[in-house]
Amino acid sequence: MSAGRGTRGTEPDLATRLVHSEYTPPTGFASLTTPIHRVSTVVFPNVAATRTRSGPDAYTYGLHATPTKLELTTQIAALEGGYRTLLAPSGLAAIAVVDLALLKAGDHVLIPDNVYRPNRELAHRLLDGLGIAAGYYDPMAADAIAGQFQPNTRLLWIEAPGSITMEVPDVPALVAAARARGVVTAIDNTWSAGIYFRAFGKGVDISVQAVTKYMGGHSDLLMGSVTTVNAELFDRVAAVRRLLGLGVGPDDVYLALRGLPTMMVRLKAHEASALQVAGWLRGRPEVKRVLHPAFPECPGHDNWKRDFTGSSGLFSVVLQEKYTAASVDAMVDGLRWFKIGYSWAGPISLALPYRRETLFNANGRDEPGHLVRFSIGLEAPGDLIADLEAGLARLRTA
Repeated sequence: MSAGRGTRGTEPDLATRLVHSEYTPPTGFASLTTPIHRVSTVVFPNVAATRTRSGPDAYTYGLHATPTKLELTTQIAALEGGYRTLLAPSGLAAIAVVDLALLKAGDHVLIPDNVYRPNRELAHRLLDGLGIAAGYYDPMAADAIAGQFQPNTRLLWIEAPGSITMEVPDVPALVAAARARGVVTAIDNTWSAGIYFRAFGKGVDISVQAVTKYMGGHSDLLMGSVTTVNAELFDRVAAVRRLLGLGVGPDDVYLALRGLPTMMVRLKAHEASALQVAGWLRGRPEVKRVLHPAFPECPGHDNWKRDFTGSSGLFSVVLQEKYTAASVDAMVDGLRWFKIGYSWAGPISLALPYRRETLFNANGRDEPGHLVRFSIGLEAPGDLIADLEAGLARLRTA
């Protein structure tokens, strides 16, 4: 048979055979891991199915649902204790999807003033241009939040704790104030990994996480998740995600699934090491204050003690104000085991100095002294402490 001449009832041409796989899973085969379904086009059994198959769980196109993606969203929803979960390409994308699903021109959103900086930039660079106004509130003044709601306020963002300055807000009080006015609440719950803080148990409507962090756990993927308390909110968020064409790659989904079984073990190891390292820093004369929610000197410690069941590996320190920005940079630049980077929650420890003038804090919380944020990885705590001891020596002499 010449190339390209295959017909019904005969062996197909090689070109046809390479396109049409005849693979079927062997009888009795089972795997402990979820298979990776790499797919753009989903095949329907007949034309009628193309007209009747619908919904976020329906296999219509690889962008929307595959068995691999549905396994991850099911696991995250169960972890968070919410109704359902959808995935986004990053934590910031997850935040943006929530904003665009719940806000329209003429609406108002309230954001904590210590918020993850890209959330603030999203508000004044994108939402403002769409006619959506943003206001900023002191997360440590829950008793004053009522006065900041406007008749057109539709969404209240919460971050617990603040991902740089580490304040722990009174989440139940903020939620109660929002609920009394019919305002939806959304929380960035990444620090607790959805384990140490049960957002839906505290009345929150939407929980967002950067799957990039503790769920992935290995600094090798980018992803975000949005979990809602009910079907109405999920349908609104899912519709916007679909219209924006936001998808996540199957290999990244697999990496997130791979991270879930070890997340509890890793999180406990991060917590124990961070407490040890932070406790050591707490006793150093170069350190003015350790901003770790588990320590009494951290703003909102009582809220953490009441609402959280543990802590993770991210915390900050404020250095004595006599040290210059250049000396702080020298301290961090010379660290051996701590790498310099913006992310956190991976196996390798990170350190990053912040200029105080770049941080947004209200009511006098912007205290003098440069801040350094640490993400404690899975190295031996003794090695990290020795590294920091040498770094503090550089700080004193730089």
